[in-house]
Amino acid sequence: MTDETRIRTETSLPEYFRRRLHRHAERLRPPPHEDTLWYLGELLHRFRRSEHFFEIHEGRLAQRPLALLYGEAQAATSQRERCLLLQRLGDLALFLGAFFPDRYARWGIRREYFIGMGSAAYDYLADSAASHRHIYRELTASFVRMLELLAAAGSRRRNTDHEEILRLYAHWMATGDPRAEQQLRALGIALSDTDGAH
Repeated sequence: MTDETRIRTETSLPEYFRRRLHRHAERLRPPPHEDTLWYLGELLHRFRRSEHFFEIHEGRLAQRPLALLYGEAQAATSQRERCLLLQRLGDLALFLGAFFPDRYARWGIRREYFIGMGSAAYDYLADSAASHRHIYRELTASFVRMLELLAAAGSRRRNTDHEEILRLYAHWMATGDPRAEQQLRALGIALSDTDGAH
């Protein structure tokens, strides 16, 4: 089955990426733990919505710098708050490093920055989180491999790459733009009428 056929049989954008994650993970030796693949699928599912990926800053959606997140985690007054901030930091570093490296490279931010920030955050969680420590341990030890797995799962397909699909989806979620909806449906991505803005 080709990628074009596969995407047209999916029920949602997150499911499309989950299937691609599993397909690309089969090529890795040793393959990632099933729980880690589940976590990565949930990460993609969560960040498909702009309100989970961006934060409201000065009245508009913006991406908080990873260094600022790290500073807030260090200053956190509770273990729970620190772990939540570090999980967000690790997840964002993994996602941004996999999907948007060229954009950040134009600003002088290299891949090593995402690797350092993300693996350090997951390393703390591997020892301190209330649950999923084995997942964080694998993400720490194999951060580069997981970054490459995410990038492969979202690799270029036809003339539309993963960044364009995610940007188009985020735009539709925020605005309900019928043209964006039409383009997504043309890519074979099924959309719920209750998801987009109306």
